[in-house]
Amino acid sequence: VLRCLRPDRLQFSISKWIAICIGLQFTEPPVLDVSQVLEDSTAQIPLIFVLSPGVDPTHSLMQLAETKRMLKRFRTLSLGQGQSPIATKMIEEGVRVGHWVFLANCHLSLSWMPSLDKIIENLQTSYCHGDFRLWLSSNPHPDFPISILQTSLKMTTEPPKGLKANMKRLYNNITDDRLDSCKCQEKFRKLVFSLCWFHALMIERKKFQTLGWNVDYSFNDADFEVSFNILAIYLDEYSVTPWDALKYLIAAVMYGGHVTDDWDKRLLLTYIYQYFNDDVLTVKNYKLSSLAYYYIPEDAPLAMYRDIISEFPPFEQPQAFGQHPNADIASLMIESKVLCRTMMNLQGTGSSDDSSKEEKVLNLASDMLSKLPATINYDSTAERMGENKTPLMVVLLQEIQRYNVLLDEIGKSLVDLQKGIKGFLVMSPSLENIFDCMYEGRVPAPWLKAY
Repeated sequence: VLRCLRPDRLQFSISKWIAICIGLQFTEPPVLDVSQVLEDSTAQIPLIFVLSPGVDPTHSLMQLAETKRMLKRFRTLSLGQGQSPIATKMIEEGVRVGHWVFLANCHLSLSWMPSLDKIIENLQTSYCHGDFRLWLSSNPHPDFPISILQTSLKMTTEPPKGLKANMKRLYNNITDDRLDSCKCQEKFRKLVFSLCWFHALMIERKKFQTLGWNVDYSFNDADFEVSFNILAIYLDEYSVTPWDALKYLIAAVMYGGHVTDDWDKRLLLTYIYQYFNDDVLTVKNYKLSSLAYYYIPEDAPLAMYRDIISEFPPFEQPQAFGQHPNADIASLMIESKVLCRTMMNLQGTGSSDDSSKEEKVLNLASDMLSKLPATINYDSTAERMGENKTPLMVVLLQEIQRYNVLLDEIGKSLVDLQKGIKGFLVMSPSLENIFDCMYEGRVPAPWLKAY
């Protein structure tokens, strides 16, 4: 019922239902713990990151190397044309002396992947230093060797969804040492929180489609990390906060380097002026939006910042972005359609037999035809209304016309589909699409357009 009447609220209701039935923890995506994956690995087994747009695991991997005291023995290389001999030497040296070797963007060097596959196969039987680890990253690609995936420990790096999830991930990657690295502690902690919020907004605005950005931009973790370091350096260097320099470097150089549209640049500057000003440092619990629960907390330990973020609502309202309350309806409806389609694909059909599949669709078509209402007589209805038609009557007549067109389209499609299944008519691509939609419980595209 909810899917039919309010598809834009479907995800909220499903999340609420999951929280009630099996627990709130199942509604929040887990944060990838690379250190746990490392503990489960051996020198012979490579570890591969399956990348998603806007996510770069390099920094988190370097942080892990620093924690494990492997930073001096951490070697990284972005693959591409002419890089394969260098990569081979790095692996050979790493196996011998115990380096961590990170080969990024394997999808850009697919011609070398068969050679890498042989190298990985040789690791299983040859001597490897106990500290050696081979880290890989790649975008999903149909030509990527299956054997490498089967041999490796696989990690997905999908970007978090929502302001809360983005803030939570950023603060999980920030350590006490990094937060204590700046001398101006109180000022730095507030601006870091503001930067995290700004970064989350930049990423999440794209869900509003053209209401968010005119162009789809790939803001990533590198933008945040460099901006974080800029804050620490400039606050240490200057006794008075250099707002102009910070705004320029963060808005114009780092994040603004992605932005090509003039209106998007204007929006970016509006955000940066809102979240990087004297009020952020002087006003207690500075509000980040018109909503009361988004604010910059006072100076506190790292754990308390994480606790405050965990209290954020799981689904943010458009007002958090400065948008109209109805701005997210279109995106929510699209997400609901994707969710329903995914659930249908996962649902068991009971039998894969083609004959039972055709029988099911044939029975469904017959049932729908028997329940299909008759068309409304347009001419007699118009005659009964007379010549002095009100605007409401004109609209009603237009609706009758479209209603009849829709019924004719559905009836013709169902009759042709029955003939096609029985072999009396050739199954065209359009009929095959209607067949698949009916079998999967989706509305065929021609019916959606007929009205």
